[in-house]
Order: sequence, then structure tokens, then C-alpha cells
Amino acid sequence: MGQFEGRRLSLTRTAVLVVAVGAVVFASMSGWRWFQDARAASDATAWFGGYVDVTATPTYEFEEPSARAGRNAVLAFVVADPGSACEPSWGAAYSLDDAARDLDLDRRVARLRQRGGTVAVSFGGALNDELAVACTDADDLYDAYRSVVKRYHVRTVDVDVEGTALDDRAATERRAAALARLQDSDDVTVWLTLPVDPNGLTEAGRSLVAATLAAGVDVAGVNAMTMDFGASRDVDDTVGDAAAKALSALHGQVGHLYDEAGQGMGPATVWRHVGATVMIGQSDVAGEVFGLADAEQVRRFAAAHQVGRLSLWSLNRDRECGPNYPDVSIVSDACSGVTQEKGQFAAVLGNTFDGAPDRSPSIMPSVTPSVTPTDDPSSSPYPVWQAQNAYRAGERVVWHRNVYVAKWWTSGDTPDDPLVADTVSPWRLVGPVLPGETPEPRPSLPAGTYPGWRIQAVYRAGDRVMLDGIAYVAQWYTQGESPDAPSTVDKPSPWRPLTDQEVLAAIAGRPSATP
Repeated sequence: MGQFEGRRLSLTRTAVLVVAVGAVVFASMSGWRWFQDARAASDATAWFGGYVDVTATPTYEFEEPSARAGRNAVLAFVVADPGSACEPSWGAAYSLDDAARDLDLDRRVARLRQRGGTVAVSFGGALNDELAVACTDADDLYDAYRSVVKRYHVRTVDVDVEGTALDDRAATERRAAALARLQDSDDVTVWLTLPVDPNGLTEAGRSLVAATLAAGVDVAGVNAMTMDFGASRDVDDTVGDAAAKALSALHGQVGHLYDEAGQGMGPATVWRHVGATVMIGQSDVAGEVFGLADAEQVRRFAAAHQVGRLSLWSLNRDRECGPNYPDVSIVSDACSGVTQEKGQFAAVLGNTFDGAPDRSPSIMPSVTPSVTPTDDPSSSPYPVWQAQNAYRAGERVVWHRNVYVAKWWTSGDTPDDPLVADTVSPWRLVGPVLPGETPEPRPSLPAGTYPGWRIQAVYRAGDRVMLDGIAYVAQWYTQGESPDAPSTVDKPSPWRPLTDQEVLAAIAGRPSATP
């Protein structure tokens, strides 16, 4: 029996074999990269967070969200103080200290965290001067950013750049350098919020993202302002259609920008670096209305593509306008201009978005479980609640290390009574007593602003007196009843102390003393 003679492979066959093996290896590697990309994207949890216009009136109580979707708040906007370019302010109206005093912002942030929510802070916006534009010193700009991050213990910042700030190259470079330094010192997550049209980012927007990445900022994503499309929207498209087109275009742009920065990623991961913010109801453009159907359309698109975040402007507006608002086609900062339930847009858009901007550390004081906290008047910003005292609407007290404000006249009603429904309780929980707080200083009137109280004098409603440096006003006819005597249910005081606003008005106007 003869021996089998092996075949020799020709050069052509060898080449075919090499190509075939290479194709298999390439397909395997591509498949593995695709698998890794999809897995990385699925590991991240997308989040919904509505913007809160901090300085708008009436004040929106973000610390008591009306729906589960409202537990994440993006507080807006921190801008340059008009009197000091490198000092941060809320809407050019409140310094950080002013916001703590006049808006109780620090406490309300702590209250939202008590309820399991998280807070991000947004810098910039369409109005006022953005910090990076106004503050021309890079070190001072970094200090301004960091003071906000430290004050509110945030781990996610949102930088909203629009209008002329987009084309300010020097501001772009300062902002990027400061943000990169902020990430080194405080490990914050940075989102860039930029305007788009159905074709995605503008050229200025693309340049800003590229410059920010080039400066070493770890950009969590680009959040598209899918709103105010105007003439860029196709005639037959809904606002929801235009938003979907804008996000699809942005996806390609973001992937390209990260590739150019040497941070290439797969398409699923790119979607995690895309966000969308819609303007609910009537927009700034006449006739452009984003309704609940548009909200559901955008939510479905965002969920299907696993975008990193979804937001709305604003939670203040997430309610129907009242009957006294005559023309809902005029945009309002307090209502949407469409028929809806309160908080309905947040509920629709936030459905299935279970993540959070970050896991911010709690600034709550530690309390031993099962032990009722005790109140110390020396470290309480407001008087400790007393059962026998009467409190008027707006008065604040401390009880069990939390601050409460009276909704209406009350006496004897325990602020933290667990068996009383919110609609019935005369008290609203504002938030916890913060570490390091002391009694809130009150403005005082100079001696002699009003006559001193006299036990034998007769006083009528509106008469003002002073006792031990505190000014009081009579609420009805009285004689012989001391203004500093406690007001109780059985014996309400005919006197009430002047509010801080009344004291400040008296200081400014120095009205004549009551005879």
C-alpha cells in the first residue's frame, strides 16, 4: 500500500485562507467590541432631572417633589454677580449667602436629600452674564465654581452656554481650564448644555465641545436644548419629531468629537453621552407648543436609544395656568400654557428613568437611631416650638432638629405629628437644622424709633411700640397687656412683633413714632 502524498497549497489558496481567517478574527473582534460597547452602555443608569428656576416667583418647592420623577433637581442658574464679576450669584439677584437667608436654599437642598433626592447645579443660561465670560481671571473663575460645589455638596454640574457666550473663544478656554481643575480637586461630573436645531449642534457648539475635551475635561455628555426650533423645524414635523432629529444628528456629532479627542467609543456608549432638555408647553417661539404627546414621543425615543439624561424646563412651569392668566400663548415662567395635571410632564418624561445625577453625600447631622433629637436654642436658627405659644402664618420654628414654617395661625399643633395629613397640618417641613447654625440674627430698630410700651397706656389697632429693643404692632384695642407675654389659644396676644420686612422698611423710611 502506497504512502499518501500531501497537497501543496498554491499562493492563491494561501492568500484566500489568510483573508478568510482575518475576516473571522476581525468579525470576532468587532463583535466583541460591539458586545463591550452594549454592555458598558447598559451598565449605566439614565437619569431624569427637571430644571428649577431658583429665583422665579412664586418660589417652587423643589424640596417637596409632587411626583417621584421630581426627586432629582437641576438648580438654575448660577451667573456672575453684577457688582463683582468673579462672585457667583443666583440669577444676578442673590449671592450664595443671600439665597441661604432669603430663599432658605441651603436647607431646602438638605431637605430634598432627606427625601432621597439629588441636586445638580447649572451655571450659565440665556440671561445675565455667564461666569466664564464676566470673570477674566482663570484662578478666580475656578474659585467661583468650587465655592458653589462646596456650598451645596454637589457632584454634578451643568454648564449651559448659549447666545454670545458660544462665540467667546477666551471664555471657552477659561471655562474649560477651570472645569478641568475642578474635576482634579473635587471629582465632579460635567455636562455641557448647548442649543441645537434638527441638524444638531451649531458650528460654535461643536467648537466649544472640542475645546473643552482638548483641555482635559472629562465631559459626561452633551445635553441638547431641544426647543425653540422656529423656522428650522420642517412644516410637517411636530416638536417631538424635531427633537428626535436633533438628537440623532447630535449622536453622530458627539461620536465624531470624542473620536477626534482620542476618546473613541461605540455607538451605544455615545448615546450615553447624549442628553435632551425640552421646554414644556408654550415655548419662546410663538405657535411652538410642546405637549404631553410630544413628551411621550421624546421619552420613548430617549429610552429606546438609552440616552444618558433627560430634563425639562422647568419644574416651576409644570402645571396648568390659572383662569386669571388671560393668554396662554404668551410664555410664562410659572405655568405651561397647556391643559395638564400638576407635575404631569415630569411624570411622563421621567417614567423609566431611574438613575440620579450623582450620589451626593448627605449633609444631614448624624442622629442615633430610635433616639428623638433634642433641640438646643443656642444652636437653633429659629425659636424652639412651644406648645403653649401661638404662631402666625409664615413664622418659623425648630422642632426635633428640623425647621418648620406655619401655613396659618396655629397653637398646640405638634409640627412633626405623624398622624396628621399634610393638607390638614398647619406646619410645612422646610428642612433640617444645618451643621454650624446659630440663632438667626434679626434686624433691629434704633432706640426711640417707636415709643416704649407703658402699662397704663391705651393702644388701638396699628399702634407701634418698643419693648426691650423689639418693635410690636397692636392688632386690636389693648391696655395693660405686655407685648412680650406669650400668645396662647386661651389668651391670644393683642400684639405681634414686626416682621423683618417691616423692620427693614422702618429703618429705610424712619416713620414717625406712634403718639
